[in-house]
Amino acid sequence: MLSGTERHPHAAAVLGAVFSDAGPAHPPSHAYLFHGPAGSGKRAVARAFAAALLSDGLGATEAQAVAARVEHGAHPDLTWVKPKSAAGILVGDIDEAVVAAATRTPFEARRRVFVIEAADELNDQAANRMLKTLEEPPSFAHLLLLSSRPGDVLPTIRSRCQDVRFDAPPVEELARFVGTRGVPPETADACARLALGDGERALALALGSGPALRAASENLARAALRDQLAGAPWLALLDPAKATGEEAGAAALEGLDEELELVPKKDQKRVKREREEGATRAQRRARTAALDHGLQLVGLWYRDVACVADGAEDLVHHSDRLPALREDAEGRTGHRLRAALVHVEDTRASLQLNPNEELAIEAMTLRVARELA
Repeated sequence: MLSGTERHPHAAAVLGAVFSDAGPAHPPSHAYLFHGPAGSGKRAVARAFAAALLSDGLGATEAQAVAARVEHGAHPDLTWVKPKSAAGILVGDIDEAVVAAATRTPFEARRRVFVIEAADELNDQAANRMLKTLEEPPSFAHLLLLSSRPGDVLPTIRSRCQDVRFDAPPVEELARFVGTRGVPPETADACARLALGDGERALALALGSGPALRAASENLARAALRDQLAGAPWLALLDPAKATGEEAGAAALEGLDEELELVPKKDQKRVKREREEGATRAQRRARTAALDHGLQLVGLWYRDVACVADGAEDLVHHSDRLPALREDAEGRTGHRLRAALVHVEDTRASLQLNPNEELAIEAMTLRVARELA
């Protein structure tokens, strides 16, 4: 069994069909999409699979040497691409490193392996540039695309890859991981549950601005429960999300002046326009993601209150807030609370349609307050 796939049955089945304990079993696909929650182990398995592909046909000693070089990113036939900025993966990031390189024969192995980390961050131009490579790859080229958001991968890209699914890590494992950063056990457990299997999100909830986001989401949820909306509690979600978007947009423009100095004058306007468009997309994506996360926590609060109201406290995600959940559940029915959750989920979906976000969340809050009055 390929290292790292022990608790991922689908990944073990798909990749195990290529390399069994007895050696190569079936020819490997030319493109795979490794997808699953952040922290599920996709990156580690991608390295192990790349090492197996590059050491195919070698003896045990040579294979170990290849694995060590792959681990340190030092193998000449392995290319690893990841987003360099908040603008995502651009054409320039993959044009030479992947598209052109995939046409050239390997340096020393039988194959060349290209890993695209965060494939959902490929912008449209970069994704379209890769299509030719995915449609007609050389016999020696293999692409491993990694994504925690496979729904955001361009359909034409995904349709040309073999799916490899990774399952979410258990809550206990995530809680231990968060606890290694000095987070109290009770908080670590709650963050692990609220992250819904996403290791990076569990850590983000426990550290930095995570506690403030939890507090703002809880405040909004409870204000709607009590119909105490005079203070516009939704602004506590909107303002930080706006700041997050602005930071992402600024990060996407970093180094633009230096880049323009290296570009021929006739191309400078085009390069500047592309970078600015990428920055706008990065700002929008980061702001929407921050708002979506906050609303997800609002919805989980209503879900947890419904669990308490229905006598299923052991199922709550906000496991460190049981007294508050019990207070909110008193005299309420799970049916009404689940209806409130539907309003939240509808608003989350609407964010992808570029609405006026403040009006959308304010309207959601008023609908929830009426539902629970």
